[in-house]
Amino acid sequence: MDLTQYIRTVPNWPKEGIMFRDITTLLSNPEGFSACMDQLVEHYKTVDFDKIVAIESRGFLFGSVLARELGKSLVLIRKPGKLPAETVSEEYELEYGTDKIEMHKDALEKGDKVVVIDDLLATGGTSLASIHLCEKVGGEVVEAGFVIDLPDIGGSKKLKTEGYKTFTLIEFEGD
Repeated sequence: MDLTQYIRTVPNWPKEGIMFRDITTLLSNPEGFSACMDQLVEHYKTVDFDKIVAIESRGFLFGSVLARELGKSLVLIRKPGKLPAETVSEEYELEYGTDKIEMHKDALEKGDKVVVIDDLLATGGTSLASIHLCEKVGGEVVEAGFVIDLPDIGGSKKLKTEGYKTFTLIEFEGD
């Protein structure tokens, strides 16, 4: 099933010239969301890994269903100050400044094979920081998976250049 029909494009948001790809229309459509999850499950049931690492916040939606369907543990990557136990963090560059993400220090064990999941891959900054965070605590990132890739923005190229495998269900090129 072509999932692009379930993604709303919002022109000029959050700023002029941006074509925002909105997954809320996918999430609000039971048939579309089910098809999306079926495609993710179909792909990941053949991948050898131990845990799913989901990136805040929309990655939680896809990661949690995927973890349930595949019988895998779910690990959360969050913004600073949101996790209650001891955390490790990774800082990364933004267009104008830096940001930081965290995960529980004990969420992964050395040698755990993980799949990192999020809704959208644009610049790759958050995804790459999440991958580095997993590696910092001993995890081995098998693949990073996304519902949507915006290849013209360069995130998928950045991850591949650094040696990471990616998987996406939808690509929006150009605009």
